[in-house]
Amino acid sequence: MKISILDDYFDVIRTLNCFPKLDGHDVTIHNDQVQDTDILAERLADTEALVLIRERTKIQAPLLERLPKLKMISQRSVYPHIDLDACTRLGILLASDQHAGTPSHATAELTWGLILAAMRDIPQQVASTKAGKWQYGIGQTLRGKTLGIMGYGRIGLAVAEYGKAFGMDVVIWASDASRERARADGWETANSKAAFFEDCDVISLHLRLYDSTRRGITAEDLGRMKPTSLLINTSRAALIEEGALENALRAGRPGKAAVDVFEEEPIWTPDHPLLKLDNALCTPHIGYGTREEYETQFSEIFNQVLAFEAGAPINVINPEVLEK
Repeated sequence: MKISILDDYFDVIRTLNCFPKLDGHDVTIHNDQVQDTDILAERLADTEALVLIRERTKIQAPLLERLPKLKMISQRSVYPHIDLDACTRLGILLASDQHAGTPSHATAELTWGLILAAMRDIPQQVASTKAGKWQYGIGQTLRGKTLGIMGYGRIGLAVAEYGKAFGMDVVIWASDASRERARADGWETANSKAAFFEDCDVISLHLRLYDSTRRGITAEDLGRMKPTSLLINTSRAALIEEGALENALRAGRPGKAAVDVFEEEPIWTPDHPLLKLDNALCTPHIGYGTREEYETQFSEIFNQVLAFEAGAPINVINPEVLEK
């Protein structure tokens, strides 16, 4: 089968232990980042199976309609970048294991790294030392503070457990069903969304992006946060009302933010509003970017390709294609 892999920026995929799963197939790996439909259509003209690295490239109807040989797309996690209706209409199967069974430990670890870095001003301290100015200032201790976890899934739970290990008071805010599950697991839940934003010293977002969660965090919510508080977003930028975080940081509520996700990715210029704010710590969507995480992800992604080839597809998002 002709397989194409997009957006392998650092040419990592061929070095993974799971890559030999594709032995015997015609595999092409692209290491640059392209969004131009004409270029992609030319590159993928003969592709039968398309492997994606998360949401790096948008796969929409104008492109899909120019790929007559494409039979399936294999990826992991959510798929807002893929036109699912067009896939189904064109008979293209989408397979995606949405972290079934295991959290992204890499994302949970980065989340905690961002919390520590932001609360202790680690980037500023490093820059100050390198500039020959010694200490930048003083940071904040985590022990005894309140950590708010918004969303009670696998990653949120992992971050909550890190918070407990650091001596923080952990509070959960999520859907009714998720809050009930959190209470059953022994976690404290907030009395209301307003109280959650008012009371927490650190709030970390761990929601999946659905229509029901898109833009669910408003300027009013952010305005309730303490001037000393920190907002962490390693989930999706569109969970927050567009432009609200930049405005809130300028107003000083919350006092700081650390984000790994943006409205449009990748960012190729320093002109993004968040990059210009001294109280925003920004990383380039690296939450999932560890070798161990890649092994887990691509082992499953390649399994999906092989299962499709064998006529027994797994993790099918649009089963209507099978009926056709």
